[in-house]
Amino acid sequence: MRAVQVPAAEADFEVVERDRPEPGRGQVLVRVTANGVCHSDAWAQGGMASEYPRVPGHEAAGVVEAVGEGVEQWQPGTRVGVGWFGGACHVCDPCRRGDFISCQRMGVTGLSADGGYADYLVAPADALAAIPQGLSDTDAAPLMCAGVTTFHGLRESGARIGDLVAVLGLGGLGHLGVQFASKLGFETVAIARGAEKGEFAHQLGAHHYLDSTAVDVGEELTKLGGASAVLATVTDAAAMAATIPGLAPRGRLVVLGAPGEPLSLPAPDLISASRVVAGHASGTAKDSEDTLRVAARLGVRPMVETAPLEEAATAFRRMMDGQARFRMVLTT
Repeated sequence: MRAVQVPAAEADFEVVERDRPEPGRGQVLVRVTANGVCHSDAWAQGGMASEYPRVPGHEAAGVVEAVGEGVEQWQPGTRVGVGWFGGACHVCDPCRRGDFISCQRMGVTGLSADGGYADYLVAPADALAAIPQGLSDTDAAPLMCAGVTTFHGLRESGARIGDLVAVLGLGGLGHLGVQFASKLGFETVAIARGAEKGEFAHQLGAHHYLDSTAVDVGEELTKLGGASAVLATVTDAAAMAATIPGLAPRGRLVVLGAPGEPLSLPAPDLISASRVVAGHASGTAKDSEDTLRVAARLGVRPMVETAPLEEAATAFRRMMDGQARFRMVLTT
């Protein structure tokens, strides 16, 4: 089979031929038809994989080709996705509490095991999400990371249907967050840099648009009644901090992007209205399955550019350089 691997830490992608893997006990072999390119794929290049060579990719969509011993819930021919969640140990304390995304030995597709930059991948049975009818593999793939991160982050935010919800950023995550928020019934505010993005924000379903270069975001959110939740999809710590005064009492800033600099917040802005800053760690395969089902039903779709598997290096550079609008998907 074809695979695009990182041969060693800090090395470039290379296209190679490998033997097709076989599923072991509790595992499933997936024939990959589409795989989204994510900024986190850089971690495989950066030395964070468990071993090398490593095939990256944690936004895979495809078809079950074969199942290993003991697998009963999946059958050959079923359309499935495999995301960041690469299976739980089911024995650590978080797992025993049912908090599988916090598993202390959680697998990460493309880091602890080979991922979707290949014709086939093997994954634990609990890492698979069923893809519903009406959703193409090309659309499903980015939802396995960018989609579940925004959808599950929103439903875990504490905001209630009809509340004001703001989405900070209109990129790969943000353009999905705005769609999910508006279609699920929240009064949706999109926040980004530049007046020219306002029309696009409204096309996605936003009810309000704030140009962060022209207005005080916190003041404007307060004028709108205060946001029950802000989904921060950018990697700009200052932009995140600017939304805090615009949170409603007990409102929550949900941090989805990872800034390189510390997030600095005035304590009085938090204390005065019991506001909360919370990180959000993607979701399990079941959360991804919920994301796919809701997206199919409500018409939430990622904006994607496609490229053949052999052009993974070029597609990855387009993502990292911010040239893609908004997700790259490798097709096999």
